[in-house]
Amino acid sequence: MRAQVAREGERTVALRSAALLTGGYEGESFLLTVGGEHADGILKGAPSLYWPELWGARALLYVWDDDAAEAVTAGLANASWRVREMCARVCAERLLGGQKKLARLTTDEHPRVRAAGARALSAVAVAGTTSGRDEKGEFAASVEQTLTAMLRDPDRDVRRVAQQSADALRSARG
Repeated sequence: MRAQVAREGERTVALRSAALLTGGYEGESFLLTVGGEHADGILKGAPSLYWPELWGARALLYVWDDDAAEAVTAGLANASWRVREMCARVCAERLLGGQKKLARLTTDEHPRVRAAGARALSAVAVAGTTSGRDEKGEFAASVEQTLTAMLRDPDRDVRRVAQQSADALRSARG
């Protein structure tokens, strides 16, 4: 990835990654860059399924441009749970996504998506609290309610992440 960024610049690599995330084709070389040896199987004829989209999203954890944000938030509704999970991880890292889009993830059918949604909601709420954007604390309070409801999730790992996320938010709120 570093070599690709050195050749093309971070913005270009981020936008190409976003294009992959949205189903675009960025060439075999780029697919190998973001997908590694696993991409070779696709290039040799294996079904691509959701992998290029997932790799595009994952690359955005390491390279970024604000123009990629729309692709990431759209990816929160992707048909593949793995892509939804990775987009939630990018939202947590890049502090993206509106409350409604992220809150929808907390009721996703797949536990890993629910957990990633909880982390992303908490990260965005903490950032809003510490930066002063959520001056009245309304967003944080709403997120805290969502996280509290997740403490009854049937999956133990989701409950653990919800508790950690709620604790981080409470700590940031003071």
